Amino acid sequence: MSKPKALATRPLFPAAREILDRNFDVEYWPVQDKIPRAELLQRVAEKDALLCLLTEKIDSELLVAAPKLRIVSTVSVGYDHIDVPACTRRNVMVTNTPGVLDETTADLAWALLMAVARRVVEGDAWIRSGTWPGWELDQLLGGDVYGKTLGVVGFGRIGRGVARRALGFQMRVLYFNRTRVAEQTEKELHAEFVGLDRLLRESDFVTLHVPLSAETRHLISADAFEKMKRTAYLINTARGPVVDEAALARALEEKKLAGAALDVYESEPKVYPALLSRRDVILVPHIGSASVETRTKMAVMAATNAAEFFAGRRPPNALNADVLHS
Repeated sequence: MSKPKALATRPLFPAAREILDRNFDVEYWPVQDKIPRAELLQRVAEKDALLCLLTEKIDSELLVAAPKLRIVSTVSVGYDHIDVPACTRRNVMVTNTPGVLDETTADLAWALLMAVARRVVEGDAWIRSGTWPGWELDQLLGGDVYGKTLGVVGFGRIGRGVARRALGFQMRVLYFNRTRVAEQTEKELHAEFVGLDRLLRESDFVTLHVPLSAETRHLISADAFEKMKRTAYLINTARGPVVDEAALARALEEKKLAGAALDVYESEPKVYPALLSRRDVILVPHIGSASVETRTKMAVMAATNAAEFFAGRRPPNALNADVLHS
């Protein structure tokens, strides 16, 4: 019996390839660069499964080009690049990779928080330039972290992971979420449930951990920056469009906040030009989950989701499980 055909839009890792090669006749896009759209539409045409990343748009055009497609397995937690309702209408299963990257992304949020507060990137650049004159009393003064107020916007697994790390810094933690978490969780994390306005007004650090939706697009915009402390810092490891980058640039220019650290961007891979030259902004290239261990786990999970589906079982991370009953 012939194996189902799959397309993987990246070479992936050996552990994931082993699962795919055992269960599918797989075609791998051989380079790390994004597969061109025309190439993707051509190569997916006869495939039963598609392993993709956030960089590939899975929409009605692709689904029409791939009439045999039965599952889209994305190597990511976010799935705003996939038109899930369109997939459901065509009986195409969609899966993602939640859970495995929570702690790694929380680590990066903290790395960015501390780096922007203590001006680490500026200091590194100064040393490398060969122009650092030596120690001075008022040199590269940043903000303290210990004992400050942390505002966590979105209190899912990653947001709670960030709050858990704040315990070691004796921080006061405020959180905003669609729903309040269990009282026991609040006690364990010393976290207080508040409205977004209060969180913005009282926090020294505002860190974002919400999914992208119509409600969260530009959740942090000019109005939010008006409410934040002028000494506050913004950290975004969630989704780029949650922040209005033009408004952020204006707020920084007008000294309405002390700095920002971004891992994600509105129009990736492009960054709002006015942010590129600012020393009070740290910009990193969407590396929230970028550890060897975590990215490997994500690829393995995506491969497993696809293999389980074709074995006749519900994939562990199905986003539209109703497809199984259609």
